[in-house]
Amino acid sequence: MRLAFMGTPPFAAEALKALIAAGHEIAAVYSQPPRPAGRGHKLVPSAVHQLAETHGIPVRTPPRLRTVVEEHQAFAALKLDLAVVAAYGLILPQPILDAPKLGCLNIHGSLLPRWRGAAPVQRAILAGDAETGITIMRMDAGLDTGPMLLKGAVPIGRWTTSVELFDQLANLGAELIVEALARLENGDLPDIPQPEEGVTYAAKLDRSDGVIDWTLPAIDLDRRIRALNPWPGTGFEFRGERIKLLEASIAAGEGKPGTILWLSEDGSPVVACNPGVLKLATVQRPNRGPQDAASFLRALELGAGATLIS
Repeated sequence: MRLAFMGTPPFAAEALKALIAAGHEIAAVYSQPPRPAGRGHKLVPSAVHQLAETHGIPVRTPPRLRTVVEEHQAFAALKLDLAVVAAYGLILPQPILDAPKLGCLNIHGSLLPRWRGAAPVQRAILAGDAETGITIMRMDAGLDTGPMLLKGAVPIGRWTTSVELFDQLANLGAELIVEALARLENGDLPDIPQPEEGVTYAAKLDRSDGVIDWTLPAIDLDRRIRALNPWPGTGFEFRGERIKLLEASIAAGEGKPGTILWLSEDGSPVVACNPGVLKLATVQRPNRGPQDAASFLRALELGAGATLIS
């Protein structure tokens, strides 16, 4: 098939890699514009952009699509069979959706209709879901409301982080989109309307989602830490600093929220929540690298009975 691929992060790059390997003709790749990164704030192309360039595929990085008629015309001029979209970052207007002969397919990171929207992977962990997955769907004007073509599930384990889950879903999405295109070419992949029951929405993440409030349940904070690192990150205010909390685990116990109840055998603090407790493993102070929580305590001369609430 003659395709356009529209995506930005490493999650999407896995699918592009699989489509290239499957022999599809990628007429153009669309990705978010290069972003500043590192101390020098040098503009760095996205993972999808970089992959496309290594294969000699033309890359377009329009900052907007919705109202830019010239972009609509350029897209239509590609004479596509299909467009494949994966975590692109821009809403596709109707002229873009209508241009390819077979429309646009999206590799969505959830088992639709659960977790329509911007952050389905993280929201699944935050909600304590036992599984999530990939849905290959045909795009329409709604928010992830189009008919489904294929699904595949991935379990969410007790220790699963968003980084691990993104990797698993990226691989699954790559497999499913190749299968979907092969079956579309053979005419044996019908559209399945999404059920009206079970719809949930994965709201866009905000920095406030990562605030560690010791008066919340330990299970809630554990899910935040696993879901929201590296972005937007989780942390708490202490002595005028924002301390990033990168790793922790639930332990047994009760106490006044924010209090270091005891130190584990390796010196890590066990902190009371409401209810439950968290054993802190890895933290990071401003302008410093990650360190084990035991070293953090020693540096600040903290011990059992101290409170982490400013």
